Amino acid sequence: MKDVIDIEEYAKAGKPIPKNMIYKFKVDRAHFETDQECLTGKEILTLAGKNPYNRFQLNQKFRGSVKKIEYDEKVDLTTPGIERFMTLPLDQTEG
Repeated sequence: MKDVIDIEEYAKAGKPIPKNMIYKFKVDRAHFETDQECLTGKEILTLAGKNPYNRFQLNQKFRGSVKKIEYDEKVDLTTPGIERFMTLPLDQTEG
């Protein structure tokens, strides 16, 4: 059985994240788990129940900074410093 690693706790402690584990991460205020080291922005939004996914923007919070994640962009959950993910509803009147 694989151990569950909370990537936010590891990021705050400055510890490297081990490979081949179950990764616990936060999207907005909810926690999710996956055994995949890499997920796309679309997969993270879908896992978090943000449907349709293309109505939301996904942001990744690192220590002290925020980065926008594209839908097809791969996120490596073992990258040091990832704290959590945040979503932003997109206004339908854009464009």
